[in-house]
Amino acid sequence: MGQGTQALRLARAGHKVTGLEQDAGMLAVAREALAAEPEGIRARVTLLEGDGRETGAHFLPGSFDVVLCHGVLMYVPEPDAMLAGLARMLAPGGLLSLLVRNGDALAMRPGLDGDWKGALAAFDSTDYTNRLGLDVRADRLAGLTATLSGIGAPLQSWYGVRVFTDGTEAGEILPPDEELERLLAAEDRAGRIDPYRGVAALLHLCGVRG
Repeated sequence: MGQGTQALRLARAGHKVTGLEQDAGMLAVAREALAAEPEGIRARVTLLEGDGRETGAHFLPGSFDVVLCHGVLMYVPEPDAMLAGLARMLAPGGLLSLLVRNGDALAMRPGLDGDWKGALAAFDSTDYTNRLGLDVRADRLAGLTATLSGIGAPLQSWYGVRVFTDGTEAGEILPPDEELERLLAAEDRAGRIDPYRGVAALLHLCGVRG
């Protein structure tokens, strides 16, 4: 869950949200942010400390209509057991939403930066060092498609995320509103169609429980 930014957005939109975070510091930040929200929003959010690989210790099977796992799998060396646990939490017809680093396009970032040694190495690996300096991993579309089928939440749709904007630096000033709308429209369209979505920095996969 991290610091709870997206959890709060969902709660503000009217959804009941349960967030699971193993890092006590991150959880404290999320709880502080939640405490500043109106009572109606606070009542819709439950924050728990725990490991996403041990969901069975916290939740009954079929407990949720939607399970979000965004920006997490790159930090999990062996994610299959974790994904199976997430799928077990879904009610029939429930949605499992994954946001992962695109292992089929790892060479794009170093290549566009002119790092040819890094680009050549990335063709044959799913391991990389992220912008935080951490050694992490990416997932390939075919592999996750097979995994989702095997855990009973087969892939229904997938999208590319950050097709054109992966080079944007954190903290960079946003363009004017009209230009930002065009940027988002271009990203949205590219993320839905080939060949663009296949070279996106991230993949958004949606599996549905049978």
